[in-house]
Amino acid sequence: MSHYLLINFSLLFRKFFPASLSVPQIRSDRDKNRMLRYSVTGPGADQPPNGIFIINPISGQLSVTKPLDREHISNFHLRAHAVDLNGNQVENPIDIVINVIDQNDNRPEFTHTIFNGSVPEGSKPGSFVMTVTAVDKDDPKTANGMLRYKILSQNPQSPSSNMFTINNKTGDIITVAAGLDREVCVCVCYTLIIQATDMEGNPTYGLSNTATTVIRITDVNDNPPEFTTDTFFGEVHENRVNVIVANLTVTDKDQPHTPAWSAVYRIIDGDSTGRFSIPTDPTTNEGLLTVVKPVDFELTRSFMLTVEAVNEVPLARGIHLPRQSTATVSVRILDINESPEFSPNPKPIKLEEGLPAGSLLTTFTAQDPDRFMRQTVRYSKMYDPANWLEIDPVNGRISTIAILDRESPYVKNNLYNVTFMASDNGIPPASGTGTLQMYLLDINDNAPHVFPPEVEMCEKPDPNAVNITASDPDLTPNAGPFAFELANRPSDVRRNWTLSRVNGEYAQLRLQISSLASGIYEVPIMITDSGNLPMSNTSYLKVKVCQCDHHGDCVDMARIIAAGLGTGAIIAILICIIILLVLVLVFVMWMKRRDKERQAKQLLIDPEDDVRDNILKYDEEGGGEEDQVHAHINTHTHTHTHTHTHTDLSHFTISISVMSSMLSLMGLAEYSFCYCYDTAYMFLDSTP
Repeated sequence: MSHYLLINFSLLFRKFFPASLSVPQIRSDRDKNRMLRYSVTGPGADQPPNGIFIINPISGQLSVTKPLDREHISNFHLRAHAVDLNGNQVENPIDIVINVIDQNDNRPEFTHTIFNGSVPEGSKPGSFVMTVTAVDKDDPKTANGMLRYKILSQNPQSPSSNMFTINNKTGDIITVAAGLDREVCVCVCYTLIIQATDMEGNPTYGLSNTATTVIRITDVNDNPPEFTTDTFFGEVHENRVNVIVANLTVTDKDQPHTPAWSAVYRIIDGDSTGRFSIPTDPTTNEGLLTVVKPVDFELTRSFMLTVEAVNEVPLARGIHLPRQSTATVSVRILDINESPEFSPNPKPIKLEEGLPAGSLLTTFTAQDPDRFMRQTVRYSKMYDPANWLEIDPVNGRISTIAILDRESPYVKNNLYNVTFMASDNGIPPASGTGTLQMYLLDINDNAPHVFPPEVEMCEKPDPNAVNITASDPDLTPNAGPFAFELANRPSDVRRNWTLSRVNGEYAQLRLQISSLASGIYEVPIMITDSGNLPMSNTSYLKVKVCQCDHHGDCVDMARIIAAGLGTGAIIAILICIIILLVLVLVFVMWMKRRDKERQAKQLLIDPEDDVRDNILKYDEEGGGEEDQVHAHINTHTHTHTHTHTHTDLSHFTISISVMSSMLSLMGLAEYSFCYCYDTAYMFLDSTP
């Protein structure tokens, strides 16, 4: 061991061996003159897995103490050392590589217990099906790990016991016989038992294992759909849509609910207008002949359709559609009582407004589509919001029963719509509606009015002007431009006001005099439109003349409003006053009657009592000026009745006080009331 050496040798793995298996001895050429000690280091010696290899420190004999497993560790790399008794290294270490020789101690193992594959029916011999795979933990470079495959059994064994073969090296399964027909085979899959053997398939020395392979025969479209009968029949009422007329049935031997089984129906003759369609029921595979466009009994009483059924996917190569894939469908159309139809609908007409009642406008009739039914049609009005028209129930002539007015709120954008109904006498009767669309032309039938109807004008500090215009519901040229003019009467109108034209739409109103008392004035203004036959109208513009502040706002508007009470307001106030007076008189009469009853009662009880006179005076101030209300009450009662009389009269005193206060708040008059024992008086002192 004077130089670096690499020792490479192999050991055959064995499960059982003596406690210590010797390996070639290691010695140094320097151990002749002195004593040396040997040791080994590395994985398997002093490193995990520890203690597999040991060395005799004196003789250098290397030994194996444990079984070796090539599938766990295929080789070990150790290093041998030689030192003297003092521990000094006498030579460089040498490397020892120990290769573990493989032994056939592992059976082949398939990657799956059950392999699943498929092959289309009708596949030719030599068609690839699938691959099965097994692995062996032994050395694949030796016969121990070289596998061979073979088929042990096939189930079912029809139409041949050898429908498949397997490549013994790769595990590829292929077909070797024709006749794979899913519709003929007693089952739709084949089960194969596959065996894998090592030692290159040697049955004597090799180890084996098996797995199951299931091969499913997949469907192809090798069976076209066939109608169950040559002719189908159906019927449908005219004018119906989305109604199933007939159910078309087919048979298909392919696997249900697959594209090779699902049928697609189409009409190849007899429906040039596209009134029918045939969707497929996904559950039953039936064709549902459906009406998609209305059919008319008066035009066609029956249809003869030629239909064809195919699959969602094309037929397999070499397969052709048989005659049974085509059928005839006879459809009978049933007559119904159809509604009369107005034409045109809507019917537009154009006419001037202002036509008088009784004017004939047009004739609006409906046709009955039922040519083979002898029926009569009658007309009636359904919707006429302004109630302007009527229709003759027999001939459909439409006339006016009121004057047509374009400015009516029922007219929108010059259009007025009236709905009529036509009904036949069928069983059951049918009816239809039509709309008369009237376009009303404008005439000059409305006089203009001043706008706005009320304005405010400052009398001081500076008289100002207001702009006014006119409102005319007519259209151009029956509306503006307008002519504005002050009325001649009353005479003070032109003395107090001036009206000047600004343009064809506006005029300006000004105060003519330098000062005009604050108040509300009605100024008559005559306005004329520009129609072919002009129309004029005198409108009253209500002008509130008032004192204004420097902002131009009225400062005495409350007084102006009070002064501007109209005749109606005054009458209402007077009625309220009369009602209050009646209530007071009724109350006085009731008091008088009750007083007399008490006096009579007291005379019967105590006729010797003294008679005393009592006088009550009541004064109340009214609004504005002082109102004197005197109530002189002379009563002749006994002394012990004085207190009661005074208490009762206090209610009357309060009533007079409340009434006086109300009159004062109204600011209309000053009144005096005098109440005597038998009569109550009210004197009107003054009025504003």
